[in-house]
Amino acid sequence: MSIRYSTYLAVILLFGAGAVETSAAELDATPAMQWNETVLRVAEGEDGFLTLRGLRTVTMMHLAMHDALTGIDGRFREYAYTGRIPQADPIAAVSQAAYVIAVDQYPQHEKEFALLRDRRIGTSSGDEKWRAGLELGNAAAQKILEDRDGDGWDTEAEYHWHPMAPGVYAEFNEHSGTPEGFVFGAGWGKARGFALESADQFRSPPPPGIESDEYAEAFDEVRKLGRFQSLSRTPDQTHLALWWKDFAENSHNRLARDLIAKEELDLATANRLFALLNMAIFDAYVSSFNNKFFYNHWRPYTAIRWAANDNNPKTMPEETWTNLHRHTYAFPSYPSAHGTACAAAMSAFADVLGDDYRFTMRTPMVDVAGPFSGKIEMHPATRNFGRFSDAAMECALSRVYLGIHFRYDSTAGYELGRKIGANVVRRLPGETVR
Repeated sequence: MSIRYSTYLAVILLFGAGAVETSAAELDATPAMQWNETVLRVAEGEDGFLTLRGLRTVTMMHLAMHDALTGIDGRFREYAYTGRIPQADPIAAVSQAAYVIAVDQYPQHEKEFALLRDRRIGTSSGDEKWRAGLELGNAAAQKILEDRDGDGWDTEAEYHWHPMAPGVYAEFNEHSGTPEGFVFGAGWGKARGFALESADQFRSPPPPGIESDEYAEAFDEVRKLGRFQSLSRTPDQTHLALWWKDFAENSHNRLARDLIAKEELDLATANRLFALLNMAIFDAYVSSFNNKFFYNHWRPYTAIRWAANDNNPKTMPEETWTNLHRHTYAFPSYPSAHGTACAAAMSAFADVLGDDYRFTMRTPMVDVAGPFSGKIEMHPATRNFGRFSDAAMECALSRVYLGIHFRYDSTAGYELGRKIGANVVRRLPGETVR
């Protein structure tokens, strides 16, 4: 028993009061949504979503809440904790589970997390069901923390630069805004996923050869559609390119909260959706970055400016070409991590709600260019979709119109993400609600 939990339990016992008996299936999803929004807000403030810490934290949190609820009614298959306390109060269990994970990862925000927990379960409820709930939530959280210890989420891997050559990733500091010799995310592909057997479990097929017609077609497409001032890109393509820039862990969790409220999902179902969603996004980053550094493929910004040297007579160099994004990320291109994350995330939604589902997705603000470049409002702030898979493909292709990926980067990311999403669902199976 942790010191934090034992201290809190002593307070509960001191006050002591009765509790109202409630089954997990009767509870609304408010606790899961509140914890989701709070922890992601804290993570963005602390990390700017530029590390895996925030995503890892919210994933562990929802898995701990999931296992706590499973320990009461056994409705879904547990992830890590197999204990059962059927008499435990579910609100006390999920609140304590969330609190333990959140404080472990962001201890400087303990007061905020304690206030959220106490608003849900109070400080004057002390019957056996409440005490059992606290015990169960604590045990489930500790098991998740033990399971993820040493998972390598913060691994710093060395990157070996290669001589400038056709198809090989190279840096352009004036466009990426990164220090010379800096590569972002080399360690991400070495982390342990939540459902992956290994970081290289899903190996994407190789990108097309630089001298091929397929490459030349993709090159010409992004050169025309992805340039900063394009005469070929439609207004809708420009809108969706900018609109999809929000990080997947931000935009897709926002969507989850909206759809959970719309469908009035119960607590267990909603929390499973959050767990699936964030497992999928985390594993998508691990897998896509493992593939990125395996293939070490160059980005359009490099390819277009250096095309005179690529040995493909069908590519046209533009030494001053600049993309719509006005920024190029400092890591290899293939496959698209954004496309992978979106497809994996949308697969989680499809498992719970069915793929053939009409919905509206909100993205109120996006970064101006790269990270830390400031924010701009989106007008309109919404886009409408008839299927989750359609949204995933639009998200993937948005990076072509943004000028930071070739089409084959995006489609490979989409296919990789669908595999990762299916793998996550197999790890945490459940039932659709529609």
